[in-house]
Amino acid sequence: MATLHLIVGLPCSGKTTLAKQLEHEKSALRLTPDDWHVRLFGQDAEEPEHDARHGLIEALLWNIARRALELGTNVILDFGFWSREEREDFRARAKQLGASSEVHFLDVPADELLRRLAIRNAEASQTSFYIPEAMMKPWIALFQRPTPDELERRD
Repeated sequence: MATLHLIVGLPCSGKTTLAKQLEHEKSALRLTPDDWHVRLFGQDAEEPEHDARHGLIEALLWNIARRALELGTNVILDFGFWSREEREDFRARAKQLGASSEVHFLDVPADELLRRLAIRNAEASQTSFYIPEAMMKPWIALFQRPTPDELERRD
């Protein structure tokens, strides 16, 4: 049975690092929207079109993920999954395909996230976004931490 792995956390929590590790450990297809987004649209995090573009990329990556799960391939979605509703939606999609699902939560304190963000912002990147601290702080407040029951594997 294929497994859908959901990587949950805020920017700078280490999601992509964990996703790359799991990619090898689980023989899984890793799908990271930022890898695509920055290459296609550049550093557009502050542009009005950013969210719509990001949503389109995530939808396209889900189409790839769905087919891979149907073929029996493990998949890692490195999307962040900030809300319980979004996590439950993707877990239900996996279940409809006959796949199991796991949530991998990176719990990083806000002060550490902001420290990492400053380091990340100091270096130009083709795979991650420059995010102003003023944008990050409201996201920290908005993020819904997974509950213990969400962290259990579902077959």
